[in-house]
Amino acid sequence: MVGLLPSLARDLSISVARAGQLVTLFAVVVMLFGPPLTAWLAHIERKRMFMAVLVIFAVSNAVAALAPNFWVLAIARIVPALALPVFWGTASETAAQLAGPERAGKAVSTVYLGISAAMLLGIPLGTVAGDAVGWRGAFWALAIMSALTAVLLQFSMPALAAGKRIGLAQQARILRDPAFVANVLLSVAVFTAMFTGYTYLAALLEKVARVPSADLGWWLMGFGAVGLLGNWLGGLWVDRKPLATTAMFSAVLAIGMLATVLLAAQHIGLAVALGVWGIANTALYPVCQIRVMKSAPQAQALAGTINVSAANGGIALGAMLGGASIAWWDVASVAVVGATVAAFAAVAAAGIGRWLSLTPLFRSSR
Repeated sequence: MVGLLPSLARDLSISVARAGQLVTLFAVVVMLFGPPLTAWLAHIERKRMFMAVLVIFAVSNAVAALAPNFWVLAIARIVPALALPVFWGTASETAAQLAGPERAGKAVSTVYLGISAAMLLGIPLGTVAGDAVGWRGAFWALAIMSALTAVLLQFSMPALAAGKRIGLAQQARILRDPAFVANVLLSVAVFTAMFTGYTYLAALLEKVARVPSADLGWWLMGFGAVGLLGNWLGGLWVDRKPLATTAMFSAVLAIGMLATVLLAAQHIGLAVALGVWGIANTALYPVCQIRVMKSAPQAQALAGTINVSAANGGIALGAMLGGASIAWWDVASVAVVGATVAAFAAVAAAGIGRWLSLTPLFRSSR
């Protein structure tokens, strides 16, 4: 969507800032409505649910392509925003279910490979598509891709036994579990750290590392490409020790952020530092999702979607914190502040792991 904003704004005769509200609207709807909708629909057979969501995606993107004004386009964006977190949370759970407990982390990291690829290619492809076929053509392409994915899913995915209908109140009991709440808050901290720096990475590269604006896209593509390795590593290690893996990658994230500022004047050192940052940044996506799901095995779909909401909250906080640090200091400060939050997340993850290891001892002594 970000790559389409300029052409969309011109065509609908609105400002780019107003067009950007469509991005904010989407994120807010995902954050607020994802958990209750996922809990409400948790009993539906997964293949049917995914097919329905993909059809919703196809229809809503077609409506967006035909939208005559901003308000119709806004409605066309709200509908898939309602469906996306349901798909996201239940896809993680279903992938883990299909793969089995020993390979759950790898399965979820495969799901998140799509998210990592979207971070790498989404904005550039959106920009290219907008230039080649216009923003309406880009939405038509999304509609067709959603429909084709639904057809592929029909022939490739096995039907799974429908889950039992469980009331919202019963599923929401996971919110009473201190361990689950601690894991969700940890995700907020991790995503705040990630997006304090990542939101302003392009500005940091341009103003601090003096990367020419014409080369920024290649540096960002490299950041995302290296990050795909992190996605694989996160899925490989998270099954055994989710909290320890979170602590490790959060510490690596802090190191990568600080090194990027310290080595900004040396392009080889900068590339290495960005590689470290990118690997940790992308690894933490599946790591956080698996960790939160494992903390609530009785309601994993809801747990996964709550983590999505927590992530969106952290993204918003990170963007705000990074913007404030630029206003108070300079662009380089976003990496320092982000690294500080990442270090806090690493310590918190280790502390939660220690607390959980001692909890059974406290319970047995009562």
